Amino acid sequence: MNLPEYVAAQRERIDRTLDRLLPVPEGAARTVCAAMRHAVLGGGKRLRPILVLAGHEACGGMGDEILEPASALELIHTYSLIHDDLPAMDDDDLRRGLPTVHRVFGEAAAILAGDALLTLAFEILARSPAGEASAARRAEAVVIAARGAGVDGMVGGQIADLEAEHRRVGAESLRWIHRHKTGALISACCEIGALHAGADAAQRAALARYGQGLGLAFQIADDLLDRTGSREALGKTPGKDQRSGKATYPALFGAEASRRAASSLVGDATAGLRDAGLLTAPLQSLAEYAVTRTG
Repeated sequence: MNLPEYVAAQRERIDRTLDRLLPVPEGAARTVCAAMRHAVLGGGKRLRPILVLAGHEACGGMGDEILEPASALELIHTYSLIHDDLPAMDDDDLRRGLPTVHRVFGEAAAILAGDALLTLAFEILARSPAGEASAARRAEAVVIAARGAGVDGMVGGQIADLEAEHRRVGAESLRWIHRHKTGALISACCEIGALHAGADAAQRAALARYGQGLGLAFQIADDLLDRTGSREALGKTPGKDQRSGKATYPALFGAEASRRAASSLVGDATAGLRDAGLLTAPLQSLAEYAVTRTG
C-alpha cells in the first residue's frame, strides 16, 4: 500500500474532526481555547488516532462514527505533550515545529489548556458513537483510555522517566518506563478501535498487544532520532535526552542494538496480528513506519 497517501487521507479526516470538536476562542475562556487549538491544530503525525481507525477497519468497522473517539485519543496525547514541555518537566521551547504552548500563552494557560484537552477527550469518549446500542462500548472505551493515560499507563511511565534521570537504570526498568510512557496509550488506541468495531475479546487482546509492541518500538526510534535528527525534521529540540540524562535504549544498549530491538518488536507485533487474522496493509505499514521514520 501507499502509506503516505493513506496517512494523508486519514489525517485530513481527523484534522477536520478535531477542528470541529475544539472550542472557538471567544468569551471569557478565549485564551485557553486559543492555546488548545495552537497545540492540537499546529501539526503532528496523528499516529494514535490513525491507529484507532486502522484497528477499527481491521475488525470490520465501517463509517465515520469512529472519528470522534479517535480524535479524543489525539487530545489526550496532545495534553501530555503540553505538560511534558513545561519547565517543571522537559522544559522545551519547540513542539511540532512551533513554539510550545507555555512560550506563547504562559505557563498557567498551558497547564489549563492541557487540563481542558484531557477533560474534553473523556467527554467525547463518553458520548460518541451516539446511541443506546453503543452505550456499553462507550463506557468501556472510557475505562481503556483512562487506564492507558493514568498511573497504570502514561502518567506512571512519565514519573518513572523523570525519576530515572541521571541514574543507572537496568534493562527491565527501562522497558517498564517505555511500555508505560508510550506503549500504554498506543495500545489503548488500537484496542478502542477494535472495541467500537464489535471485536471479540481475542481480537481486542491481539490489537492491544500489537499496540504495546509498536509503542515500545516507536519510543526506541524516538530515542534514536533525538540523537541523530535535526530540529527541522523532528519539529522539536534534538539532543535533550542526553543533556537531561534520560534513561533511553541508545544510552543503555547503543544505537545499533537499539535499532535491532525496535525491528524485533515490530516483527513480533505484526506476527501476532497475522496469527490472529488481523494484519491489514495499514497496520503492517504503520508498524514499519514506527522504526523507519526520520521525524
